[in-house]
Amino acid sequence: MVLENLKNIFEPALIEEIGQYGVLQNFKEGDLIMDYGKYIRMMPIIIKGTVKVYRLDENGNEILLYYLSSNESCSMAYSCCVEAKKSEVKAIAEDEVELIAIPHEKLDEWLCTYPGWKNYIMRSFNERFIELLKSIESIAFHKLDDRLIAYLKEKQRLSGSSVIKASHYMIADELATSRVVISRLLKQLENSKRIILYRNEIKLLPSL
Repeated sequence: MVLENLKNIFEPALIEEIGQYGVLQNFKEGDLIMDYGKYIRMMPIIIKGTVKVYRLDENGNEILLYYLSSNESCSMAYSCCVEAKKSEVKAIAEDEVELIAIPHEKLDEWLCTYPGWKNYIMRSFNERFIELLKSIESIAFHKLDDRLIAYLKEKQRLSGSSVIKASHYMIADELATSRVVISRLLKQLENSKRIILYRNEIKLLPSL
């Protein structure tokens, strides 16, 4: 039942091997899944829930790289497994997370054996790369914070309520940017006491 969603991605024979060699793991909100400086011996495939992936910049500040959700995997984890190097990222469960941990010794083997696995890995790298490019583009070339504030105020005007029901995904899609960028900007607004963030809701304060 756990592997049901993966049937649309992988060959039946690979699904069988994932069931045989993969290890089902469950995490609660806030649990640490991967940490900086630790060797990674598995690559996670997210079955349920959302995972936040962070990296430290040169000044030691933690930067949110991207989110992982159902059927997605961490390209950084794959790279660390294959190259047998320590993790440069930290992954934390944003909510209740269920994942399948794929042992590192199977990663290259399946790459040569199953076209579905090769496509999945390449697509994963591509999706993470595009998400990072969107983040860089938004930060470097646009005053997205002003657009975000205008967007929230327009939502407030249309709904007549100071509580906006919207996920970070939806806002990112409507502003043509990435969820990582929107999450970062919303957190900045919350830190400056202009909004209050709830799950899929945003309360606009008079200071906005």
